[in-house]
Amino acid sequence: MPTYEVDGVIHYCVPNMPGVVPRTSTYALTNVTLKYASMLAALGVEDAIARDKHLALGLNVYGSYVCNEPVAHDLHMEYRAYRG
Repeated sequence: MPTYEVDGVIHYCVPNMPGVVPRTSTYALTNVTLKYASMLAALGVEDAIARDKHLALGLNVYGSYVCNEPVAHDLHMEYRAYRG
């Protein structure tokens, strides 16, 4: 089994654990993301990200520009801050 211990804590290292339980992982992901999808559908991007800081932090591209600085850097693309 792919386990190891560090400081008395046993770690279990297996890639793609959600793939082992696809129905459960899909249900869990839907439960935490549905509110954001509903907010975007009801309010539109600008109003939704203005109302929810967590949703705003997830905005990577808007108006044909990369507005997430680490993403722009990693992709060697121009960064432009979102100005909503």
